[in-house]
Amino acid sequence: MKKIIDLISNEIKEAFDKCGYDKEYGMVTLSNRPDLCQYQCNGALAAAKAYKKAPIVIANEVVDILSESNTFKDILAIMPGFINITISEEFLGNYINEMKTADYFGCEKTVSPKTIVIDYGGPNVAKPLHVGHLRSAIIGESVKRIARFLGHNVIGDVHLGDWGLQMGLIITELKKRKPELVYFDESFEGEYPAEAPFTISELEEIYPAANEYSKSHPEYKEEAKNATFLLQNGNKGYVALWNHILNVSITDLKKNYENLNVEFDLWKKESDAQEYIPDMVEYLKESGHARISEGALVVDVKEETDTKEMPPCMILKSDGATLYNTTDLATMVERKKLFQPDGIIYVVDKRQELYFTQVFRCAKKTGLLDTEVDLTFLGFGTMNGKDGKPFKTRDGGVMRLENLISLVNEEVYKMIMSNREMPEEEAKDIAKKVALAAIKYGDLSNQVSKDYIFDIERFTSFEGNTGPYILYTIVRIKSILNKYKEITGKEIKEDIKIMPPSSESETALMLEISKLNETIYNAFAENAPNRVCQYIYDLANAFNKFYHGNKIISEENPERRDSWISLITLAYGILNTCIELLGFEAPERM
Repeated sequence: MKKIIDLISNEIKEAFDKCGYDKEYGMVTLSNRPDLCQYQCNGALAAAKAYKKAPIVIANEVVDILSESNTFKDILAIMPGFINITISEEFLGNYINEMKTADYFGCEKTVSPKTIVIDYGGPNVAKPLHVGHLRSAIIGESVKRIARFLGHNVIGDVHLGDWGLQMGLIITELKKRKPELVYFDESFEGEYPAEAPFTISELEEIYPAANEYSKSHPEYKEEAKNATFLLQNGNKGYVALWNHILNVSITDLKKNYENLNVEFDLWKKESDAQEYIPDMVEYLKESGHARISEGALVVDVKEETDTKEMPPCMILKSDGATLYNTTDLATMVERKKLFQPDGIIYVVDKRQELYFTQVFRCAKKTGLLDTEVDLTFLGFGTMNGKDGKPFKTRDGGVMRLENLISLVNEEVYKMIMSNREMPEEEAKDIAKKVALAAIKYGDLSNQVSKDYIFDIERFTSFEGNTGPYILYTIVRIKSILNKYKEITGKEIKEDIKIMPPSSESETALMLEISKLNETIYNAFAENAPNRVCQYIYDLANAFNKFYHGNKIISEENPERRDSWISLITLAYGILNTCIELLGFEAPERM
């Protein structure tokens, strides 16, 4: 189904063509003066130079051609050459009815599906998720859902950090605390225990303790480095411990991500790419792409157009050790082999932009990935507290993600219980859904690259541009629809035609509904969930104005009443679809 703005543009373009002008001057945009008109065309101003005519003359010629069109209610040429457009109620009503009967509300699936890998989440094993992990998880999840909605083959990969010095530190600390464990007995020949010798709570305490101790004890750090080396070279006991660390960590991570309504198709790890490294390094050497610099193996990625310093991409350190660069490049090689992706999107902190520029250039320049593969750095800003600094606990520590979720849950639960009486279990279930909407919408409504203030009081408000306000609007519509069925004793029929709008508020609601497909296409093209947030906020506002201006259930004209019911049913379906793309859902009541 074509976007409504494209249908209007096409008609204006044909009018420009009939008047003897290039039809591309007929491009239409949303009006920047909605008090004057709904859409506008400024093409006559640009055409004036090319055709050496006054822009108002060109605009008047075009308007004359279109004056009899059923598409427009008003179309006016305004000095110095603007064309102001207001579409007719019949045209708008017909478009809304077409959306109502179309699959996916007129958002057509792509005819050329792409295979896209989204690398998001990125936690390290043996560490709890903290607030710094929030943005990657929920932005990546929404970008994935939007792309899938349009028919693309999307593979979400958590990409766990499981292969660096942190593993050696954990193993060394375990050996210090529990030297009797069978994993440290080099003469042991039997089967290692199936159950891990630690809980997730113990594991999460072990790493920071080991890391802190290693800073002031160089011999301990050397032991950890050696343990890392032994693990990476197949020491049986250490590999068994590593598997325990993975299993305990992943079980806990899955529980936490489930609370965020975030799902991954792959639970791939840095270690999965290790088998690709030797051949990749050999290829880079033999192909002449890599060179030795101060003992290290590097690939030059600087380009002539660079205005800032661009260091080479290091593949191996002077001692032969690998780096994150090595692992990330090898992961690209693995993804190419497994999925042949058309694109890979990395949802990471925007402060890593230089690093990813190096890695992307290295992958393309050396041929590890084809030049056609679209590599996207989707860098996100920082989630800050009210003081403008990265969000912390009251005592200044990094807040665990599960504690943040609990904090917002409690805030919403108190609000619900203070406003109405309901069973505790129901209130907790509602609070959980509303809190998730508050967290996700509060984040996703911002442009991805921007820093933002995490304000619990504002995010949990049922008024303003918030997740709870969107959910409240959805619940309100559902309540009206239930009341309609109760009073009339009728089910809502899908074939009821929506009548042309009869008021300003009804027109405004239909106009907001009509923008859906353009919104989703742009959100996908720009990897911008904030576009979906802005759309549903505008749609919720338009609905609420319509609701307050019309007595929907008690409307005396049954044809008009049923038309309104059909219209708000459409708005309800669209709002629910959009919040699903953002990764949360509405409760039955609030």
